[in-house]
Amino acid sequence: MKTPAKVIYSFVAVLFITVLCSAFQKEELAAVKFAFPYKQAGLDERQAAAHLLSRFTYGAKPEDIDEVVKMGLEKWFLKQLDGKIDDEALNKSLSQYEDINLSNTEVENKYPRNGLAVRMAVKEGVINKDSVNKSDGKEYRAKVKAFMESKGYKPQQELFRQFFNQKILRATYTNNQLHELLTDFWFNHFNVSLTKNQSASFIPAYERDVIRPNVTGKFQTLLLATAKSPAMLTYLDNFSSSGNPVANNDGSMMMEMGGVKKVNRRPNGRPFANPAVNKKQQQKKKQGGLNENYAREVMELHTLGVDGGYTQSDVTQAARVLTGWGIAPMGDNGYGSAGRNILDKLDASTLEKRGFVRDGDFLFMPTRHDNGEKMVLGKRFPANHGYDEGVELLTMLAHHPSTAKFISKKIATRFVSDNPAPSLVDKMAKTFLKTDGDIKDVMITMVSSPEFWSKESLREKTKSPFELAISAVRSLNAEITQPYQLYTWINKMGQKMYFYQAPTGFPDKGQYWINTGSLLNRMNFGLALATQRIPGVKINLASLNNNHEPESADAALLIYCKLIMPERDVQETVKRLKPMLNDPDLVNKIETAAAKASPPPTMDTMASTDMQSMDQTDKKEAKVANKGYGKKANKIAYATGNNTMLAQVVGVIIGSPEFQRK
Repeated sequence: MKTPAKVIYSFVAVLFITVLCSAFQKEELAAVKFAFPYKQAGLDERQAAAHLLSRFTYGAKPEDIDEVVKMGLEKWFLKQLDGKIDDEALNKSLSQYEDINLSNTEVENKYPRNGLAVRMAVKEGVINKDSVNKSDGKEYRAKVKAFMESKGYKPQQELFRQFFNQKILRATYTNNQLHELLTDFWFNHFNVSLTKNQSASFIPAYERDVIRPNVTGKFQTLLLATAKSPAMLTYLDNFSSSGNPVANNDGSMMMEMGGVKKVNRRPNGRPFANPAVNKKQQQKKKQGGLNENYAREVMELHTLGVDGGYTQSDVTQAARVLTGWGIAPMGDNGYGSAGRNILDKLDASTLEKRGFVRDGDFLFMPTRHDNGEKMVLGKRFPANHGYDEGVELLTMLAHHPSTAKFISKKIATRFVSDNPAPSLVDKMAKTFLKTDGDIKDVMITMVSSPEFWSKESLREKTKSPFELAISAVRSLNAEITQPYQLYTWINKMGQKMYFYQAPTGFPDKGQYWINTGSLLNRMNFGLALATQRIPGVKINLASLNNNHEPESADAALLIYCKLIMPERDVQETVKRLKPMLNDPDLVNKIETAAAKASPPPTMDTMASTDMQSMDQTDKKEAKVANKGYGKKANKIAYATGNNTMLAQVVGVIIGSPEFQRK
């Protein structure tokens, strides 16, 4: 008896679906090959979820713990590592800051450095060169402004304001919180600073194109990308490092690009005086010669660590290897524009034959490279290998055992403890070496280890001012329409984002952030936020408690401590904060005390003219942010859902020592 065809097809279809579903199930199970050992530390699932959120987001929103538990802790972490969650609402919000998407060339054309705009205005006769920086500053600035507007130029501080705003909004609203935290971590690790005018305009693209896309990939990829970035090349001066010192006649790349000028040299390599060079050219600073800044920092700060086993000789030899790593011409009047015609005349094949390597804004110039033999960390680099030996050097550094340990410790210091256990660092370093420096795998090893969940690590980390501000607005479900106001408050609390001058980046240890003055400023911020005194930041405190009004200040304190700091034992915090609730003049007292406290240390003492102009803008913004303090404090109109008592309660919680911990 023959089986009907329809039955056969049905059976095959069912079998296919069964096999397919089984395959998906196996794939899903295979995707999570680890389990978090939080139970060994005495934590339940909700407490473990709260710990994950405290370390891998900028702060838990009220509904986040339920969502993490529902998804599963391990799956939530993998999804955050993947970093591909839809961010449609955030992207819509960021669309108003269109210039954060400009290329470096577009930035150079639209936002000329202040000094360059003045030189162009002088060249075109708009400004008399003798009036530059004279006493009639107001008239002079008006002329510069009119000139820039006529050319369609904008001051750099407008670009930077958009850049700051996008950081605030991304950290607050992105669904890919871990990726944003890692962007901050790696930017800080490969720090560049707005205080250096040469590199400032390249920093937005540096974060966007170099750091953010590579935060969970291979460390080698990230290292090489930063080394070739115009921001890093100018910040640590490697773009000017040369194995063949030459006189800088016009600041262009004419000599390097085309070999159009021949310079006779003394035996020591210095050029003989050239009578044909005019007096003005002779007065200009010489360019060329070996610069060891980047070579030193790439070993000490980016890879091996200060105790990584290198010597001063290794630094010098590495600097020689990296000579010729420079920047391609960008913009109509920007860096290297004078050499654009030379570059444009050479086709790609000719450039390649001559040893040039162009990759976006990066340009390797063989005529500036030291072609001699070098020796770094015991490895011989034969003569005449050009660009490739720089790649080989960075690859070697990226895979070095000292690098594995140094990077692992930095990651653990940021996400686990100010003093991570050596056993944890060793596990992470082994994974680093085993996986070719895979950052994602190193992160999984870290969070899968008992050390991450130990009682010594729970709430051991201290929030930086940026983390404090963002965690506060996230925990209160704030609506931000003027992010720059928050940037101003973060500066006031001691962290001027993107302005840390040293290549070390901001310290990752709590002792750097906490002192009497900073604690007062943090409490001041909490009260300002809760009492709606920060323009452009709206909150509805009652809605956090389903619009149920607490019966008393004491009741409100307990309820909102649990809402803002979920899954913590808040009894001790409640006990400490209660006395503050009985002071009707608390807001004024905290604000006055904070104003008298010594300002926190900053690293922006060498700000450029544009940055100083932005500092003036910051002061104006601060006046707006502080409006309503002092004698006007009791006249604040509280928003719907907020009352004086509740706002003061929430303010002291945000400013409390317990909220500072993560």
